[in-house]
Formats: sequence, C-alpha cells, structure tokens
Amino acid sequence: MSWLSKRPSFKATKGALIYFLGFYVLVQFVWWAFMLVELNAEIYNLKLEMLSVSDLVGPEQLIQKAELDQKLTLRIWMVLGEGAVFVFLLLLGFWAVHRSISNELNVAEQQKNFLLSITHELKSPLAAIKLQLQTLNTRELPEEKKLQLYKRALADTDRLENLVENLLLVNKVESGGLPLNKETINFSELLTSQIRTTYSKELEEGRLKTTIQDGIRAEIDKMAIQSIVINLIDNAIKYGGGSEVIVQLSAQDTHSIDFSVSDQGEGIPNSEKKKVFERFYRRGSEDVRQTKGTGIGLYLVKLLVEKHDGTITIQDNKPTGARFVVRFPAAT
Repeated sequence: MSWLSKRPSFKATKGALIYFLGFYVLVQFVWWAFMLVELNAEIYNLKLEMLSVSDLVGPEQLIQKAELDQKLTLRIWMVLGEGAVFVFLLLLGFWAVHRSISNELNVAEQQKNFLLSITHELKSPLAAIKLQLQTLNTRELPEEKKLQLYKRALADTDRLENLVENLLLVNKVESGGLPLNKETINFSELLTSQIRTTYSKELEEGRLKTTIQDGIRAEIDKMAIQSIVINLIDNAIKYGGGSEVIVQLSAQDTHSIDFSVSDQGEGIPNSEKKKVFERFYRRGSEDVRQTKGTGIGLYLVKLLVEKHDGTITIQDNKPTGARFVVRFPAAT
C-alpha cells in the first residue's frame, strides 16, 4: 500500500485522537468543577461548626450564617458560570476542529480526483496524437485517410489547448490578474457565430438546437463569454447521455437577459446543485468515473459569471435533465 493511500486513514486517526483528547479534557473539567463545589461545601460546613461554638449569640449568629450562605451560593454560581463559558468554548473548539478536519479531507479527496482526472485528460490526447503521427509517418495512406488523421490530431490538440487555457484562466481569475475588457456588443450575433463555428457537427446532426432572440445587447467580455458558452455546452453534451442539447438566449426585461443550456440526461440532485460549482468537484469517485473532465469547467463559469455581475443557477429540466441558467445585466 502506498503512502498516498494511507493518508486518509492517518488523518482519520489524527481526528479521533483530537476528539478523544477533547472528551478527556471535558470529563476532567466536570470532575474539577464537582470537586471545587464539594470543597466549598466542606469549607462552609467547617465555618458553620466554628460559628456554632463561637461566643456569638442569637441574631449575630443568624447574620453570620446568612453571610456564609450567601458566599457559598455566590461561589457555586461562579463555578457554574465559568464552567458553562469554558464548556461552550470547548464545544466551539470541537466544532472548529471537526470542520477543519472535514475540509482537509474534502480538499485531499478533490486534489486526488483532480490529479487522476488531469493525468487522464493529458495522457489520452497525447497518446492519440502520437499514434496518429506515427501512422502518418510509417504507412502509405490514401489522401482521404491522411486528412482524417490530421483532423483527429488537430481535434486532440484543441482539447489539450482548451484544458490548459481553462487551468490558466482559473488561476488568473482567482489571483485577480484577469481584468475584463467589457464592451457593449450584440450578444445574439456573438453567440450564434460561436456556436456555428465550434459546434457545426452537433448542429448538423441535430444534437444541438438553438433558440436565440435577435438584437440582444450586453456589456460583456468576448473571451470570457466564449469560455462560459463552451464550458456549459460541453458539460451538457458530456453529461446529457447523447440527448438533445438546447441553447436559449432571451431578454427577460429591460434590465436582464437569460442565457441557458439544457440537456435531457440524468439531471443533478438538489444536494449536488451547489457543489458542482466548487473547484475540482466531480460527482462520484474518479477511480470509477468514465466521463471526461477535470472539475474546473463549472467552477470557472461561476467565477466569470460573477465577474460580469451575473448569477448562475441550476434548474430541473422536464421531463429529465438539467438546465443551467445564466442571468446577465442588460446593456444600459
């Protein structure tokens, strides 16, 4: 068993030790508080005995006893009050430790999944490109076959380029090094042109359909919008199970416009709808997942949408599937 495979169990053991230590401290504190109350009671009884054999008489003894009762009550409440504050802080510390350990385990799992997926995403197109070039170099092929291999190699190269661009773009956006160059443009024309250029095959085969309202203008960054569109459509194609993907653009009112991408796949459970926008998050285990991806596409989309002062939500498509809806402010 490798060291990496042992890490989660080591972290779980470390978490269990921390919880055990906290529980031990809590038990010891309760015992300390009990002993302190008992000690105050013994002191009270001792002073009460001394008072009973003193020279004080009648009312003076009653006054002294009342003062002793008041002091005992005050000390007991002081112990209980300070104890309650201590227990509260201790429980708060337990919660913080538990949350920290859970976050650490989640991040470790996400990083593991990302390394597995990114390795696969890099290795597969590289292996395909190498095979295609070797075939072209070692065999005499008809021109039609050569052209087909060239196109496949270019497609795999584009896949690698898009992957690297997404990684670089995420890093730039997170570090604040990507100022948007917003300009008021015809969003309808930009979207139509981009889809026809990037998804001509899907349009011809009827696997992608569009409903784009004419003349919609928005103040957007062209490069960022292209990344949003490609990532959302690619996501719908990958997880749609071969179903029809529908892209829509419409003006909701004078202040906002909606861009949506719908598929008819398995859909996304409500418990997952926020998680899919987290960095490196992918549903299921990377060891058994067959769908290509790195878990940064939707995370990047969310970052870029927020940069445009927009929002993105996931709705259930009818009868099945998911519908991603991006709402942008309309151009003023």
